[in-house]
Amino acid sequence: MSSATSSRLQPVEGDYLRRGVAEFVGTFALILIGAGAIAFARTYTDIALAHGLVIAVMVSAVGYISGGHFNPAITLGFVVTRRMKLPLAGVYWVVQFGAATLAALLLKWVLPTGTGDRTHLGSPALGQTISSGEGVVVEAVLTFFLVWVVFATAADPRGAFKQIAGLAIGFTITFDILMGAAITGAAMNPARAFGPQLVSDTWSNWWVWYVGPFAGAVIAAVVYELLYLRPPRPVPVGPPETGLEEPRPSDAALE
Repeated sequence: MSSATSSRLQPVEGDYLRRGVAEFVGTFALILIGAGAIAFARTYTDIALAHGLVIAVMVSAVGYISGGHFNPAITLGFVVTRRMKLPLAGVYWVVQFGAATLAALLLKWVLPTGTGDRTHLGSPALGQTISSGEGVVVEAVLTFFLVWVVFATAADPRGAFKQIAGLAIGFTITFDILMGAAITGAAMNPARAFGPQLVSDTWSNWWVWYVGPFAGAVIAAVVYELLYLRPPRPVPVGPPETGLEEPRPSDAALE
């Protein structure tokens, strides 16, 4: 499919129930497995693999239903590029934040006494030597990589959604966490931050994990859309493609 064709694709809308349930399950799994793994992880590799694997599986499982966002920042990227209608995006945001909260509540209930409190249920946190401004930049860059890969493999019709999108997105989250876990927690996802923060009442520098991911997602989505998903010039019509000669406006007026 050409870039010209992709630019004319209708924004995704409707089918709120099935898409909403798919987003709920995927987001719930991400917070339950990802944040839950922090309570018992021995290394950042364990945490990175937990997040990356659950996203790879869930995107592969239900990506064809909802797009496999599981992340309000990714959904915003689809909205600003007009690839998703706002009412459906609103459903996604409610479901994503709601699923994150319920997953964090379940973690608080099932984790051993003291374990959840020690890790604040997996709430992201800034490293000791990094400022909140630096944290925003790191989260924005990491989220840029994530949304860039999402658009390249899932939104771009020339991409490899059916083949590797789940793996590519999961691997991106994995290498982002390997780099950023010690700096910002590498949430890259406002829902991933919100659920544990709300349930554990941990709000230190809370805005870092909302401003950074939303900004990085919008930049990545817009740049990819403008560079690769919109035609650089009008598509020619007439003999080169159709073999038919288009009438001039003056000729048409005489008929």
